[in-house]
Amino acid sequence: MDAPTKSGVLGLICCAMHVSREEARGELRELNKLRMGVRVDRPGTLWQDYHTVGAKIGILRADREGKNGDGIKYTPITHEPETLITRRYYLCDASFLVALQGDWRLIAEVRNALSEPRWPVYLGRKSCPPSVPLLRGKDNEDLDAFDDLREALASRPWRPRLEGDKTPDSLDCFIEWRPKGTDRDAPPDAEVWYDVPQSFDPPVHYPRFVLRDALTARDGLVILHAQGATQRVTLPPPQPHANYENREYKDKRKERLRADHGLCVFCKCPATTVQHITYRRAGGGELPDDLRSLCRLCHDAVTMIEYGLGMGLDRINPEEPQWRERIIAKRDEIVRFRSLETRRRRLSAEEVE
Repeated sequence: MDAPTKSGVLGLICCAMHVSREEARGELRELNKLRMGVRVDRPGTLWQDYHTVGAKIGILRADREGKNGDGIKYTPITHEPETLITRRYYLCDASFLVALQGDWRLIAEVRNALSEPRWPVYLGRKSCPPSVPLLRGKDNEDLDAFDDLREALASRPWRPRLEGDKTPDSLDCFIEWRPKGTDRDAPPDAEVWYDVPQSFDPPVHYPRFVLRDALTARDGLVILHAQGATQRVTLPPPQPHANYENREYKDKRKERLRADHGLCVFCKCPATTVQHITYRRAGGGELPDDLRSLCRLCHDAVTMIEYGLGMGLDRINPEEPQWRERIIAKRDEIVRFRSLETRRRRLSAEEVE
């Protein structure tokens, strides 16, 4: 959906209350009495996630297909319940303001749970936890009374996430509609969202009416500009890089090659280059101990392993025994799959001819 569903918000509240899926049915009877409105501060980015569910457990299928007529599909070889593959979607880097309206005692209970959640809370994906506190405003402001949800959603200022974020002219919002007085018919533009949870285990949802709207300055919405950003852009610390044209580096390179008698420290072939085992003093301040002499094939193998592991300042020392098997395997891979020009680095002149 374009915004948090009522099922998602109430599930988050149940999590904060330390209410399990099995125990939630009773709590949901009260929580569903709350009317909900959502303001879209940042729509976020749609993220697809790959899932496998039901391995050796079994998941009921909507088509009720299954070998035993139980709605569970079994693998033909092991005859165990088959794993189902699903692709699910989440909104990343999104920001929403949610207003709940109802009995003040229930609202106070929800506020207390969200201020000190018993379980870690998230909306949609456990790997995407909230980056800011869930409750907006001070404690004595959380129970402010408003005539309607639009007024409540407009009462909190919009803040940019980063200083360079574009300032919006208006913010979309989704307001739950319920019959009021003699007004028993939903407006023609009301949408039906099947997200009112009756049970989480198994999942059962009922419909509700939702109205799309927009908030502007005329509604009392305050837009805070760059000085009100919630996060600052923190530049990473400068990372040293090798400068192969630097005179000091060239001198240290020659000194390292002499110390290793011009031989590769790994395979003892003639060394043609040196490898940084640390970049902490790279750029001209290297010490001879920061380098190791290598032939081109061993250098390529070590570098590929380092890139594959995403190593930072400190890299592989090819003299250390724990890297031996990996370097040998990578050398063999290079010899098999790279060009003849690369293979010449290892083969003798007679073999090449």
